[in-house]
Amino acid sequence: MITVTTVNVNGLRAAAKKGYAEWLAAGPADIVCLQEVRAEEDQLPEAVRAPEGWHAVYAPSRTARGRAGVALLTRREPEEVRVGFGEPEFADAGRYLEADLPGLTVASLYLPSGETGTPRQDEKERFMAAFLPYLTALRQRAAAAGREVLVCGDWNIAHTEADLKNWRTNRRNAGFLPEERAWLSRVFGDEGGYVDVMRALHPGQDGPYSWWTYRGRAFDTDAGWRIDYHAATPGLARRAVKGYVERAASYDQRWSDHAPVTVVYDH
Repeated sequence: MITVTTVNVNGLRAAAKKGYAEWLAAGPADIVCLQEVRAEEDQLPEAVRAPEGWHAVYAPSRTARGRAGVALLTRREPEEVRVGFGEPEFADAGRYLEADLPGLTVASLYLPSGETGTPRQDEKERFMAAFLPYLTALRQRAAAAGREVLVCGDWNIAHTEADLKNWRTNRRNAGFLPEERAWLSRVFGDEGGYVDVMRALHPGQDGPYSWWTYRGRAFDTDAGWRIDYHAATPGLARRAVKGYVERAASYDQRWSDHAPVTVVYDH
């Protein structure tokens, strides 16, 4: 078995002070994908930057320091690590990092959040336009080499009405726009060829949500979004045996506005 967790930490330095380090030490994961690290490696305490028992690699944002940033923590040392996906605009944006392990390429993704009617949304759309062809080519290269692919992270899009509690009031908001949802359907359709592992494990139900705004009582009422995905090639997706959201027991025990999304694969 191999256990993979993805979580947007909403600032790794802050999360480490609120329970992240204890969570990591106590958890069952073999691979952890982090997003929104918001720090250069030399800004992180050593115990956080290089936790015992892990190989940690980071891709901080060089274009907007203190923002974005992704990381991968693996129990086994990666055979190779690559930052970015070949698109110059996002090469140093701290948005994508992938590593090769035996038989598996695993990636941590932090897709731009966007904001309707602003340049941030234009950036998100440019990212999506460049990223889908890359995902398709990655799957094809992996298949030719007999490898599986797993792209985990904060995709910042709720795919369907089942993935967003208050979907009716968010139909014109970034993260649930028709064109964003259609793009994700392409990722999880014949073009991209990937499988939404958590949805496959939890069909026909709302959620399980992975992000709740800090405003109001969203966490207490479970008014959340499911925007953190495990996107796997079909062969790996078929080996997923269990998936769950590590939702905090109470609001004051949260160390991020996201909760870890964990899947166990029969590897």
